[in-house]
Amino acid sequence: MNTTTGIQDAKSLVIGSTGLVGSYVLDQLVRRGERPLALSRSVQISPDANWLVGDMQKPDTLKFPDFVVLYCTADAILLAKVLDRLINPALRRVIVFSSTSVITKLDSEVTAERELLRTLAEAEQKIVATCTQHGVEWTILRPTLIYGKGRDVNITPLSRLIRRFRFMPVVGGAPGLRQPVHAEDLATAAIAAAANPAAANKFYSLPGGETLPYLEMIGRIFDGLKLPRRVISVPALLWRAGFALAKPLFPAANVAMGLRMMKDMTFDATPAVQDLGWKPRAFHPEFD
Repeated sequence: MNTTTGIQDAKSLVIGSTGLVGSYVLDQLVRRGERPLALSRSVQISPDANWLVGDMQKPDTLKFPDFVVLYCTADAILLAKVLDRLINPALRRVIVFSSTSVITKLDSEVTAERELLRTLAEAEQKIVATCTQHGVEWTILRPTLIYGKGRDVNITPLSRLIRRFRFMPVVGGAPGLRQPVHAEDLATAAIAAAANPAAANKFYSLPGGETLPYLEMIGRIFDGLKLPRRVISVPALLWRAGFALAKPLFPAANVAMGLRMMKDMTFDATPAVQDLGWKPRAFHPEFD
């Protein structure tokens, strides 16, 4: 295919295409016979996609030919700031990934976390307003705990800790329910949302295929690592008091993360099942 013609005929633009979910979106579009536009901050070479260099933090670099569908798996907060520059006469649908954390963590006792999620919630509304202003349909997808390819920020860091220390501390028996979701399933949902008129102008929660106590989720990680399950339950008061001592072992953690192990964070998948054919896999992570 002539490269120039391919760019002009591209139906989709994928922002975040080098990321975990975005790479799956790109792969699935290619398998469907499309040659999508793909945004990266650095030069990428691929025979299957038209790679363009740009940075959402540098709006002047965002120059694209017309496209019909925009998939954004990158930071929705950044997208909200530049979306009006991406609107073109051909654009019909904007598919954006956000997070269920805008529902579950807005009352976090950690100020920085609370402020970040407030900003994300505001970005969702700005995206909706921008699309509405320009007559473009939108769909906002809110996944739960994303995992896959060893590149996620949820399950993979836990697996590294378990691999290193051969045990995992949990708080209060970790009964809080979770619904981890695979990144590839999310890509499938995004493409289904773009294709279905019923998904226009809606928010969807995208939980995984199983609802598990946090304790069992940790157990499945041990299983995936082929290690015996070794979990130490810490009372909540002791966790709070001793967190400063544990912080060096868990540098990415905050005190609220442990306490949330006792809190249910579950979502109804019924709307996604009805409109997107949502059928995510069960949680059985695999690790190299």
